[in-house]
Amino acid sequence: MADVKKQIRNSRYYVGGVTNLTRNGHGKLLMKDGSYYEGEFDHGEIEGNGSRFWAKTGVSYSGQFSGGELHGCGVMQKGNGERYKGEFSYGLRDGNGCLLDKDGQTYEGSFHQNKRHGEGQMHYRNGDQYEGGWLLDQQQGHGVMRFGDGSVYEGQWRNNLFNGQGTMIHCSGIIYEGLWTNGRPLGGASKVVIEGGDVLEVFQETPFCVEVQLQTEAGEKATGENGRVLQISTAIRLCDLSPSTTPSSLLKMMEDIKETPIPTPFGFQVVSYPLMERAFGSQIFIDTAAPLAVAAVAAKSGSAQADSPLLPEGEWESGSGSDGPPLVGGTPSDLDGKEVRGEQNQSGEGESTTITEYFSGLFAGQEEDSTPPPANQRVEEGQAKFKNLLLAPPPHDFIPYQLMDELKRNIKKPSNRAPTDRPVLSQDKNSERRSSTGSCFTSNTKKSSIDSRSVRPGEYVIMVKDVTNPPFQGQTLPPAFALLRLFPAKTKSKNSQTDKTKSK
Repeated sequence: MADVKKQIRNSRYYVGGVTNLTRNGHGKLLMKDGSYYEGEFDHGEIEGNGSRFWAKTGVSYSGQFSGGELHGCGVMQKGNGERYKGEFSYGLRDGNGCLLDKDGQTYEGSFHQNKRHGEGQMHYRNGDQYEGGWLLDQQQGHGVMRFGDGSVYEGQWRNNLFNGQGTMIHCSGIIYEGLWTNGRPLGGASKVVIEGGDVLEVFQETPFCVEVQLQTEAGEKATGENGRVLQISTAIRLCDLSPSTTPSSLLKMMEDIKETPIPTPFGFQVVSYPLMERAFGSQIFIDTAAPLAVAAVAAKSGSAQADSPLLPEGEWESGSGSDGPPLVGGTPSDLDGKEVRGEQNQSGEGESTTITEYFSGLFAGQEEDSTPPPANQRVEEGQAKFKNLLLAPPPHDFIPYQLMDELKRNIKKPSNRAPTDRPVLSQDKNSERRSSTGSCFTSNTKKSSIDSRSVRPGEYVIMVKDVTNPPFQGQTLPPAFALLRLFPAKTKSKNSQTDKTKSK
């Protein structure tokens, strides 16, 4: 009231109705600074419907007044583009109304003392839409947020953040239902873990599976999460070469590897190796009911040797069908004495030879990137399973294999013998050595060609990555690693079959 009287005292002039020397009825009151009011007066006071303009701020109002103040329904327009249409209480937004702010965002709902308070809907400039409870300009209580990217959250809010019980359906397909705190899922996944420990052991040409689960920071299974996309791949260890002691030919081979090496938690770097899924309907896998020959070993099994992934020659079973690098350690404990099941052919060779021939023929002449990788898997209740996995035949001229072969040849060369002391081998002896070196192969050319493309026994690395796109909550989980020890395929030799027949 005092402000109104002050304005009247500072006014230049008044034009309108007068009763008993007081403003009454409709009139217009102009102030010295250019501001004005035009509308109804009652006994000298601004009362009823009218329009008000403030010259200093550029704010205009049209609506109801009481005692000279904005009170009732009206429309206020500000110079910065903000516009409010709704209820006022003695100069403040109070009640139901619609507010368009200076950024182009709109709110429609309840107000209290100029703040969003109660139930209301907010449309943000970035496309997000919120409908739910408000407390003094902050989202609070139950509400639904529909994000511009298609994600939806429904649940409890506090201080403009997800707090309490709620469900998020992310645009990437991830669904999380559970407790939230300060905008983050309380039981959400923080890491990917490969079940079975850090070391898995399998046989050549035997399909295996890898199970993973999402875990919270406390190490508990994130059962409330579904839909995260995981990708599995394999890699092979990259030889550690010292530039000062390594021949230039090997260093040149290292430079020919175009892929950037991937660091692992095992203390060495790896490069990718092809992985595939077993093709269903193939006649190769005769006994489809055979269990997967995969064994998870405990921590006492150890990990890869720091210096070399190779064992001395001759420690593998005959008939392995590979001259590749052996594994560190023995055969899987729970696979000892078990044979890869399958019918034998007339020559007495086991099924693994047929499988090797099939794979080598399948991929012979194809491009290096023609092997399709296993399909990505979505997490269900915090876990996922990759089934029927097989290491694919290596690409042609696979450099990591060539490096291993070259290192083996350099190790075998005598280093402290004078050139004149080297024994001279005859042509026959040289041929005998070649025959001895290739004793693990069959004599025919086809078999040699097959072995050059076969998967070598040795130590590989399994990697499981979070490839959810876009990342959930803007973050991607760190990848999980496990060692994969590949043992030569167990086959039934001809001699062993003869012995068994005689024993009967």
